[in-house]
Amino acid sequence: MRKTLAIGLASSLLLTGVLAGCSSNNNAESPAPEGSPAAGKKVTINVWGMGEEAKSLPQMAELFEQENPDIKVNVQALPWDTAHDKLLTAVASKKGPDVVQMGTTWIPEFANAKALKDLTPYLENFPEIKKENFYDGSIQTGTYEDAYVGVPWYIDTRVLYYRTDILKEIGYNEPPKTWDEMLAVSKKLAERGNNKYGYALDVKEQSLGFMFARQNGAELFDADGKPQFNQPKFVEAVEYMAQFFKDKSAPVDIGMDAVQAFRGDGVAPMFISGPWMINLINDQAPELKDKWATAVLPQGKENNFSSLGGSNLSVFEYTENADAAVKFVSFMSKPETQIKWMELTNSLPAAKTAWEDDKLKSDANYTVIGEQLKTAVPMPLIKPFEEIAQNFLSSFERVYRSNADVQKEMDDFNKKAEEILKK
Repeated sequence: MRKTLAIGLASSLLLTGVLAGCSSNNNAESPAPEGSPAAGKKVTINVWGMGEEAKSLPQMAELFEQENPDIKVNVQALPWDTAHDKLLTAVASKKGPDVVQMGTTWIPEFANAKALKDLTPYLENFPEIKKENFYDGSIQTGTYEDAYVGVPWYIDTRVLYYRTDILKEIGYNEPPKTWDEMLAVSKKLAERGNNKYGYALDVKEQSLGFMFARQNGAELFDADGKPQFNQPKFVEAVEYMAQFFKDKSAPVDIGMDAVQAFRGDGVAPMFISGPWMINLINDQAPELKDKWATAVLPQGKENNFSSLGGSNLSVFEYTENADAAVKFVSFMSKPETQIKWMELTNSLPAAKTAWEDDKLKSDANYTVIGEQLKTAVPMPLIKPFEEIAQNFLSSFERVYRSNADVQKEMDDFNKKAEEILKK
């Protein structure tokens, strides 16, 4: 998800506890059998969206209502930092939305609680939500134990941002294409002088280490679900990340954000981030026009896998208006609808055919993102993964700050992950 919200153990325990003994309640206006509008009656569905972009949802709801005059849509925009608790309350009371935006990392928790409706029975009547319409990675985020509980809405992935002018100054007309090239270019950029670096490695990005590990061919969990974070390929990936700090080509506490470091003479002229950075650079650093570009990630020893995030749309299990709710999700899944949503919010479409639109095909940066999406995969869809990921950041911090032994740190981290999985 664009703004990842950690799912704590306390929340998981609360969710488990409150599910027992809850009774069903009717939260819909003018309910009809199977969630369809009864003759002469208008059905109302409640849609919960998250974050700033959800404030644009009423415009999409209005378009939907024009096509479906028998369905009224009430939209509620929730801040990301309160949305998780509000959803817990909705699950406990069985009173809540008909349609809910789900961050991809939230799916396992709420699907495990049986709070999200399996949409498989609706695929024949609503072909817009069929799985083949979306990238494989995004379908993975909405699938839990073979149940299709989240339809991909918008997606993001990580790509390489780089200053074309500064790389040319040190003799590179193209971005680095391999791990070795990434190290070499970063080191040469750092040699420009004091307080100059090559690559701003985001040590707070919890998916980055696992992404590099997958590029190195590492399996994060074995067939029995046991963590493999202390195995050679994973350890080697962490050593690779640490090398940027050893070479002093990546800053530890740079004291500025990625766009600031990107501007001017380029304190850090390369970084890895998501598509939202395109508009941030254009808005905050207009003087860099034609001086920067994006590229697919450098190839690791095995592949150039990127991480996949974004948000899905789910139907609340306890809705009394299931058909109307799925119809809204289906409308939001249409390629033309997703292009309109992109124009409103700059969120990238999950529907594959939407990427054939001229607005995306004519933009070099979005072309790169579309290419990277072909090798983008989500983080493991297990309930405690965010807690595991936060522990990795702590282990890696000891590596890059204190030069701690990588193998020992990963041994300790693997044990901690095992403990978390047993809770």
